[in-house]
Amino acid sequence: MLLRICLIAALLIRYVLLSCALEHEKRESREFQSPGKNADISPKMKRNYTADSDGRRQAVTTRKKVRKAGSRRVSVPLRNDIGCTRLGGICQPNRFICQGRYLKDKCSGAKTRQCCMQVGAWSVLCAGHHNNRIRACDSHGCGAFNSKRVNGLHKAVDLVCDDFGIINAPFSGSLAGPVSQKDPAGNQYDGVKLLSDVHCVKIFNIHPYRYLGPVAQGEALGYLLPLQERFSGITSHLELQMCDGSDPSPFI
Repeated sequence: MLLRICLIAALLIRYVLLSCALEHEKRESREFQSPGKNADISPKMKRNYTADSDGRRQAVTTRKKVRKAGSRRVSVPLRNDIGCTRLGGICQPNRFICQGRYLKDKCSGAKTRQCCMQVGAWSVLCAGHHNNRIRACDSHGCGAFNSKRVNGLHKAVDLVCDDFGIINAPFSGSLAGPVSQKDPAGNQYDGVKLLSDVHCVKIFNIHPYRYLGPVAQGEALGYLLPLQERFSGITSHLELQMCDGSDPSPFI
């Protein structure tokens, strides 16, 4: 009887020791596997998770702003009608009739909306003439803007005038001093600069009464110098040049 009790006690002790050993092995296997699962997710590949209605977590990708190298955003300045109205024009669709001529890039809105410059925006420069008539072609050349010359294109317009005729201010402004230029043959042409808040012009081949001070539109600036002595058969004219080299034809 005593032998039987000792045998049962020994079996119980062995069972308890075996159970403890198995539990210890399970703990070690869990601790060993947990770092491996976390190691699979690198810091660069982390994601945000949100719980779904069924309790499962779902990965949510984050949006990033990507800038392409070399790409630039160019800001386009907004156009308005001030550039047209300051010149004395009216902004309207170019399908409408304009008694003068249209200027581009002076109005807001679509490109078909352009600045209509009325005829005679400036007053007549040459006294005794009813309009500002551009010099036609003669044996010495043509007077229109961008006409071909020996040294390139003519970046001015020649207005027909009479020798020693009075030259009037085309618009109100201020005289800003004398101007002069030479042609390839060495001939020098003198004149005066006239400017306002909107326009700036150089008037050549005239003898100004003065070079500084305010002037009103239509006021006498001087008289035309004759060209017949140097260029026989040429049409007497003055040369009107915009300070920025643009075409003054829409204003005359």
